[in-house]
Amino acid sequence: MVCLKTEEELLLMRGAGKVVADILNLLREVVRPGISTGELDRVAEKHILSQGGKPVFKGYRLAAGIKPFPGSICVSVNEEVVHGIPSDDRILQEGDIVSVDVGVLLKGYCGDAACTYPVGEISEERKRLLRVTEESLNRAIAVSLKGNTVGDIGHAVESFVLKSNCGLVRDYTGHGVGKKLHEPPQVPNFGKPGRGVTLQRGMTLAIEPMVMLGKEDIRVGKDQWVVVTADGSDAAHFERSIAITDEGPEILTPWHSC
Repeated sequence: MVCLKTEEELLLMRGAGKVVADILNLLREVVRPGISTGELDRVAEKHILSQGGKPVFKGYRLAAGIKPFPGSICVSVNEEVVHGIPSDDRILQEGDIVSVDVGVLLKGYCGDAACTYPVGEISEERKRLLRVTEESLNRAIAVSLKGNTVGDIGHAVESFVLKSNCGLVRDYTGHGVGKKLHEPPQVPNFGKPGRGVTLQRGMTLAIEPMVMLGKEDIRVGKDQWVVVTADGSDAAHFERSIAITDEGPEILTPWHSC
């Protein structure tokens, strides 16, 4: 069942979302050639704890039999789409792109957002991938209006990404967010206008396009977490948590444009 948030609950979600946004803004200054993804994880965790929050990804279980996620953030490099595990052995190189997904639980409510950063100077194709992915997110948020549908959101992403000659991840979706990291409804990055759950005031959603330069096939690594493009092409991931209001979508995780 979709949970509609009260104004008091939205106030708490804004607090969690601000912590997430502050981390993503901070990491923009920290990401550089020579730094490890493990160090990015420690920087993020330190800030989360300093604000009285909890890194909601740490210890998260996908399913029985899969080891819990060990990091405070997901850090995915180049062909890695999502769920990259931070490591001191993974050193960022000039020209890489790195996607960072941050989830915070604060005062009983979650914030969830992601950015993909350039590491130093990147290729024109990688710049284009980042532009397309972030713009698809902006277009999805723009149609997140009361009375529209989840299908309108997915169509906004899909139509722009395919027109831009990029591939779209279809196996992983956005979602509702609130007291739990993942709540109904699912928010696919594809769909038909007017189809699916109708958006209502008080709904809170995490919208997260995942886009690749190559074909749309993906696979999961041996660690059962990291998702990579099957053809080794680059991938990008941008995400914001939003609230549906009478006045239009409110961004709850207001990170600066990457």
